[in-house]
Amino acid sequence: MHRIGNISQVACAILALATSASPARGDKPAGDDWAYVGGNAGGARYSTLDQIDRSNVAKLEPAWTYSTGELQPNGNGPTIECTPIVVDGVMYITTGKRVLVALDAATGQQRWRFDPHSIPYPHSPASGGVNRGCAYWSDGKPDGERRVLHGTSDGRLFSLDARTGKLDPAFGDGGVRDMRLELTPAQAKLPYGPTSAPAVWNNLVIVGYSCGEGPGVAAPGDIRAFNVRTGEQAWRFHTVPRPGEAGHDTWEGDSWKNRGGANAWPGFTVDVERGMVFAGTGSASFDFYGGDRRGENLFANCTLALDAATGKRVWHFQSVHHDLLDHDIPTPPNLVTVQHDGKKIDAAAQVTKTGYVYLFDRETGEPLFDVAEQPVAASTVEGEQAWPTQPIPVKPPPLSAQHFDESNVTNIGEANRRNVLRQLEGLRSGPAFNTPSLEGTVAVPGFHGGANWSGASFDPTSGLLYVNVTNCTNIVTLQDNGQPSNNNYGNYRLKGYIQFRDHEGFPAIAPPWGELVAVDLNQGTIAWRTVLGEYPLLKERGVPPTGTESFGGTIVTAGGLIFIAGTKDEKFRAFDKSTGEVLWEHQLPAGGYATPATYAVDGKQYVVIAAGGAGKQRTKAGDQFIAFALPDTPTTSE
Repeated sequence: MHRIGNISQVACAILALATSASPARGDKPAGDDWAYVGGNAGGARYSTLDQIDRSNVAKLEPAWTYSTGELQPNGNGPTIECTPIVVDGVMYITTGKRVLVALDAATGQQRWRFDPHSIPYPHSPASGGVNRGCAYWSDGKPDGERRVLHGTSDGRLFSLDARTGKLDPAFGDGGVRDMRLELTPAQAKLPYGPTSAPAVWNNLVIVGYSCGEGPGVAAPGDIRAFNVRTGEQAWRFHTVPRPGEAGHDTWEGDSWKNRGGANAWPGFTVDVERGMVFAGTGSASFDFYGGDRRGENLFANCTLALDAATGKRVWHFQSVHHDLLDHDIPTPPNLVTVQHDGKKIDAAAQVTKTGYVYLFDRETGEPLFDVAEQPVAASTVEGEQAWPTQPIPVKPPPLSAQHFDESNVTNIGEANRRNVLRQLEGLRSGPAFNTPSLEGTVAVPGFHGGANWSGASFDPTSGLLYVNVTNCTNIVTLQDNGQPSNNNYGNYRLKGYIQFRDHEGFPAIAPPWGELVAVDLNQGTIAWRTVLGEYPLLKERGVPPTGTESFGGTIVTAGGLIFIAGTKDEKFRAFDKSTGEVLWEHQLPAGGYATPATYAVDGKQYVVIAAGGAGKQRTKAGDQFIAFALPDTPTTSE
């Protein structure tokens, strides 16, 4: 077990946890409502609805469409990564331009619309301005207060009356909380703000941030909690520990100062009953060179469990030490219950960009399958000290490729193979965790995983975790800035985010390039895996299905189905959750690069997906949310 000073990866004792008055539905599977972006507070993305099932899913058809109006006349527009939430028949969405909209969930008719940019603010959105959804809070009383909480990547948090869309005058400054107020003046000028939905526990709203990950000074990636009624800051967890805090000794000298990254940009899951909030954190800045941050760099690349009431660390596990390949923990863990040694254990399942799945005891952080520190490659870059080992779980097996060399170069055509082999000459290649270099290194898995922010869904009836994974590579080349360094470790920058592709633009590695994988968390095995997505051009050539990268994850239902879009071919699919067989697919007007949701109104089940296109897949843009349902059964008169 890896230790930091006298702090082990797993805390020896659990801090006292505050009791919670959150709504009871938080820990239960989703039903008629989809009240959290993850279905429930624990992010299971499982629904008990079964009206749509294996026998009838082929009949699914669009029930309604809502257009955001953000598609430009030239066809350009922002991508939409939002998972809608649905409470009491009302759907709350965020658009590609971060506008918050309430819709009638049965018809798609707009109830109200709030544009956060109607309120002047001097800062621009971070991370391209993406937004993956909002959160809902109520006081639990039948006719009591209802709020929608919306964080924008320019650094603001909004609280609106869920019924009217009006700002809550008691929250922050007239319903707006400027989250830059606690930053230093220098930090407040930098990119900073949430891209994922906040979490709600009791009367707290918990927020993670996107911040700078390149060379130079960056805003902090600290996790922060605010009073949901007033907007006052309740606590702040330093993801880069300060002097005297646990983990500070994993940063050499003053390298912790002005350090960006190590941020909970993917959002959170919550154990409502235990009062624990869980996060996955990103790599420390700069993503690809760490000569000026020697050490393991806690709490970057960690699964973190915090006391939701106080923000105190309960436990952590770092799955990449001293990250050099942008292998963020891209999603909070799914809170699951598994069967191990004949006992039910509440656990946290963490999918990763590195392609591994880690399974932890939820209360203690103890891995439920052994994890071994394995030696990895040293760095060839002056000043860099790559960490000599990385923690690899014995089970489950990796979900994505863990090496790249001549043996698994693309096989889709002879010309494609020859082109990749020529490019491979002179590059460093081989196993995972190979380090960046001046000549260029092949990163496998690439910057998009493995798993990514798409995350996973969990079926409590079978113990299966469903993960869409990518098998693609990047070329990581460092360049000297040509400027004097302020330390003895060099001054480097990245020569672009370069995906390793052949002359036609297809991935350099042999397919499958995208898969849907079912992981048995009870046994630590792969139950099944299947190709996810296709390239029509390759299909025409007779190439077997290759899969594509995917952005946007799975949901699973009691009807025996997995729903997922996300693929470059712009299709929305339903799979048999037991076998991986495709049972239904629908060609969307633009790519569905978001995670869907399912819900019911007046006894009718719907499945909704954002079809925003564009984004990292670089397909045509769209501006629609589309809800699908079974056709109404015709009524007959006597």
